[in-house]
Amino acid sequence: MARGKLRIHLGAAPGVGKTYAMLAEAHRRVERGTDCVVAFVEHHGRPRTEVLLHGLEQVPRRELEYRGGVFPEMDLDAVLARRPQVALVDELAHTNVPGSRNAKRWQDVEELLAAGIDVISTVNIQHLESLGDVVESITGVRQQETVPDEVVRRADQVELVDMTPQALRRRMAHGNIYRPDKVDAALSNHFRPGNLTALRELALLWVADRADAYLTRYRSEHRVSRIWGSRERIVVGLTGGPEGRTLIRRGARLAEKGAGGEVLAVYIARSDGLTSASPKELALQRTLVEDLGGTFHHVIGDDIPAALLAFARGVNATQLVLGSSRRKTWQYVFGPGVGATVARESGPDLDVHIVTHDEVARGRGLPVARGARLGRSRRVWGWITGVAGPPLLAALLSAVDLGLANDMLLFLALTVAAALLGGLLPALASAAVGSLLLNYFYTPPLHRLAIADPKNIVALVIFVAVGVAVASVVDLAARRTHQAARLRAESEILSFLAGNVLRGETGLEDLLERVRETFGMESAALLERASDVEPWTCAGRVGRGRPVDRPDQADVDMPVGDRMALALTGRVLPAEDRRVLAAFAAQAAVVLDRRRLREEADRARTLAEGNRIRTALLAAVSHDLRTPLAGIKAAVTSLRSEDVEWSEEDRAELLAGIEEGADRLDHLVGNLLDMSRLQTGTVTPLIREIDLDEVAPMALGGVPEGSARLDVPETLPMVAVDPGLLERAMANLVENAVKYSPPGAPVLVAGSALADRVEVRIVDRGPGVPDEAKERIFEPFQRHGDAPRGAGVGLGLAVARGFAEAMGGTLDAEDTPGGGLTMVLTLRAAGTRPEPHSAAEPERQAS
Repeated sequence: MARGKLRIHLGAAPGVGKTYAMLAEAHRRVERGTDCVVAFVEHHGRPRTEVLLHGLEQVPRRELEYRGGVFPEMDLDAVLARRPQVALVDELAHTNVPGSRNAKRWQDVEELLAAGIDVISTVNIQHLESLGDVVESITGVRQQETVPDEVVRRADQVELVDMTPQALRRRMAHGNIYRPDKVDAALSNHFRPGNLTALRELALLWVADRADAYLTRYRSEHRVSRIWGSRERIVVGLTGGPEGRTLIRRGARLAEKGAGGEVLAVYIARSDGLTSASPKELALQRTLVEDLGGTFHHVIGDDIPAALLAFARGVNATQLVLGSSRRKTWQYVFGPGVGATVARESGPDLDVHIVTHDEVARGRGLPVARGARLGRSRRVWGWITGVAGPPLLAALLSAVDLGLANDMLLFLALTVAAALLGGLLPALASAAVGSLLLNYFYTPPLHRLAIADPKNIVALVIFVAVGVAVASVVDLAARRTHQAARLRAESEILSFLAGNVLRGETGLEDLLERVRETFGMESAALLERASDVEPWTCAGRVGRGRPVDRPDQADVDMPVGDRMALALTGRVLPAEDRRVLAAFAAQAAVVLDRRRLREEADRARTLAEGNRIRTALLAAVSHDLRTPLAGIKAAVTSLRSEDVEWSEEDRAELLAGIEEGADRLDHLVGNLLDMSRLQTGTVTPLIREIDLDEVAPMALGGVPEGSARLDVPETLPMVAVDPGLLERAMANLVENAVKYSPPGAPVLVAGSALADRVEVRIVDRGPGVPDEAKERIFEPFQRHGDAPRGAGVGLGLAVARGFAEAMGGTLDAEDTPGGGLTMVLTLRAAGTRPEPHSAAEPERQAS
């Protein structure tokens, strides 16, 4: 059983006219002959709404007792037993009285839809479940009755019933919404102008979001590649700190304000060892981004501001969201910071948002592991401490006599500080300079590089040994930290690859882009060859680097078997990175093989479809073509018979039958030939500019006079078409419409201009076609409903769509308001560029 359709009237607040609009729609449908009943509508004592209930059949309500009271509810069983075409169910978010079959009214509606009954309902924006917190912050009241957003989003139609706050307050003041004793309280609380304006904005944005989703689906279905409006692309820069979640939510809110906004979160890591950001925090931020509909990217770059700007410009971003620096005030002596640098170098085409958060000026909080060596700033300070520190300390000690033991302890502390800051080499330098200064200034004989007391020799040796030991420990710790960070990063990447292998989600270009981003390369390409003597060919490539035709031309190449290689350009990778690169290369080979298997499966389906069409063609030749031939042969045999003396009327009738059979045979053969041309891809349209009113009258020549009416204004722009193909397509459409139109209801052929397109609508008043069959009627050898075998082989609409697409147009079916079917033929206006077609377009047309 076909599922019923749900239409929802959405409003910003009570009293905007949702129920009134629903009842008005019901009256319109009843006037058109639709079986429509009122399952449950509450007029709340509003006179105008109550008047609209007159003339509509109402299903008696079911009364339930609860806590000593009697409450009327919708009688779901009675509505299902009545089985109307359309049921009116008010207040979708209503909570049913305990004892009802379902806890919520929207669950009752789901049962009606499952039974094939269309439902028209109403709901306020404040009752959507996801907006509960927002509505509470606006009105101060938490809504107890809610409906899941998915229920409303699945509706076939959502109509916004809108009213300005001022008009709604006037309706309230006039007593058209609540009783007079409740008006003052309502105007002072829920119906304040600010509340109504905020709720109205929520409703408008929600409907706009749904309209945008529908527009995106429409553009995809109709292959519209030209941009309609602007699109915001928001890049959120992450550091791995706890403020990342705040930044992601801020970026998502910015994206929601633009049409088709997109959020891309990017984490920049250095090429010589990824930062030691919390893996748990990054995983949480990745999940949050994906839950909000965005994407997470991991990019390697030594210069974080430059890498961030390069990524933002590479994805054509319009806005960049960064967090305020977590550095303390004194730390700004090392530089202006990432945020200030990005804002200064972003240029006029990229807006930078600096977002405050709870971690501002609390310190970085994240230790940084930058490879086997320590960071640049720490190394600089280590060398300053190791080389300049001992002379400064000697100058200070010259003014006070602390004794040799204390002097050596101070120089040892300075060596340890140099080791902690800069690692092994600065500590060795500090130990060497410090030992020389101790020998020269503090061990007898003074001011000479000689040692009189052997005990002092032991002390100096211990001094140097301790300095070297501390420096070695610091250097080893840095190496282990780097190795741990790299292994963690490799495990994350390998886990990502393994998950994609199991799910089969990543395409070849997406995988190559991930390789390029991960290793910070300019371009990535997958090369292959059929044999050792054949030239290399490129199976996929991303990036803007120089083109690579052979693996030996790349900066990095990773072989995959004997006849495939992953080639990267941009820089030479260290040997430790090639292990992960090998995993990427193996995955790229798997993705390529999977894509080819999918293409072979598609070709097999195409061959199966061709076999099906050939089988249907044989059936058409064996039956549908023999029928007119049999009629012609019978009429000719009768005329040639000498045993019967035919009257002039009989002879005329037999000749008319011969003529009709010949015309029918000619039409069938013509459609079969046209379909075979489409199947073999030999339709080559000769496009030229022509007025539509030159072709349209000729398309009506094959139907009886008076059965079609033409309405093509002379002011329409010229169209870029093949006149012959357009005439055949329109003729098939008109003949099909006349065939199903009732007597006395001529088919309307109307033309209109829409932006850079011209639409031709062929409108009939026949029985129409249900939505689930609208695409099937365009398939070859398909006839809708109970059309007799003699009505044709079912090729007319398939040929018409094939010709339309060959000329760069489209052909779709829509319902005619009031009953019937409308064929919408969309053509390119003269002077516009044709839409690009993919390589699979001929196969799609042939199907």
